[in-house]
Amino acid sequence: MSGSSRLRVTMISKACVTGAYQTKLVAIAAHEDIELTVVVPPFWREGRHKLPLERAHVAGYKLIVAPIAFNGSFHLHFYPTLPSILRDSQPDICHMDEEPYNLATYLALRAARQVGAKAIFFTWQNLLRRYPWPFRAMEQYAYRHVAAAIAGNHDALQVLRAKGYAGPAEVISQFGVAPETFSPAGERPPGAPFTIGYAGRLVEQKGLRTLVEAVAGLGGEWRLVLCGTGPLKAELQARLRDLGLAERAQFHDHVPSGEMPRYLRQMDVLVLPSLTRPNWKEQFGRVLIEAMSCGVPVVGSASGEIPHVVGDAGLIFPEGDAGALRFLLARLLEDAPLRRELGAKGRARVLAHYTQAKVAEETVALYKRL
Repeated sequence: MSGSSRLRVTMISKACVTGAYQTKLVAIAAHEDIELTVVVPPFWREGRHKLPLERAHVAGYKLIVAPIAFNGSFHLHFYPTLPSILRDSQPDICHMDEEPYNLATYLALRAARQVGAKAIFFTWQNLLRRYPWPFRAMEQYAYRHVAAAIAGNHDALQVLRAKGYAGPAEVISQFGVAPETFSPAGERPPGAPFTIGYAGRLVEQKGLRTLVEAVAGLGGEWRLVLCGTGPLKAELQARLRDLGLAERAQFHDHVPSGEMPRYLRQMDVLVLPSLTRPNWKEQFGRVLIEAMSCGVPVVGSASGEIPHVVGDAGLIFPEGDAGALRFLLARLLEDAPLRRELGAKGRARVLAHYTQAKVAEETVALYKRL
């Protein structure tokens, strides 16, 4: 630790260009024995989209905007000025918020060694993949030279162990939610149709075909609300038309992150019907904790981390089983007390495990153990 009583931490995170995620940084910096510096790029390219830095929550820590090379390349981007930033900040801990096989992580770990800082990386990777050279070599370098690793889900921790990482590791969500923003709205208006919601990308692996087939045989008064866009939209709309259900479905292409709580509060249930594929399975399902924090019951498939996130605060069905999903939706449609019970359990689970303050607390505890 540094000569003062405060632990100096420098975190490098392109994800923190998003304003909502910066509340975790404020929560970390609120710990009196932590002096936090955060390095972010001026923007990040996500395909054709440009995600600019949002200075939404920047109190209590030092924010450094650094140039980034190969912006938009997940594996090859890096920060050319990071070595000089670390020399200036002289951190006790360098927290690299990136996968261990990325060039940015490899170069950051080398720079951290030059200033005598202990290093941490973060991983979401929940599939056992073997990478070609040089990514495999960078990954093994990270395993040998970090003081600890943070896994965003339980399968990712198992993957680390299977690939030979033997050091300290914790399962900590990358980001939580702000429960004062994602808060319950109270009882839904009487007479409102039972609203089944989904929020996320409209892509094959999210299991939306299963959701449409599930509602196709559902009785009673209900409507389907899908928030998001993607290549599956036209197919889903066509299928709903063929089933005679087009008038029961609403599509909202672009919902700003600040508006999401309002959309979630209009739902009686949030469904995340993800499908595991050879190259993907659900790494967390952030919309689950957002809905739970709003007191909205959740139903998820058994893909990846979903059962761990939901716990006993929601309902789980086998992946791709439209009949099983329909049964759970019918149960919730008919049982208002069950909806209230699950909504309350979901809110309590988020407050116990998935707030930004809780994620920050667990992260700071790891820093101190090092």
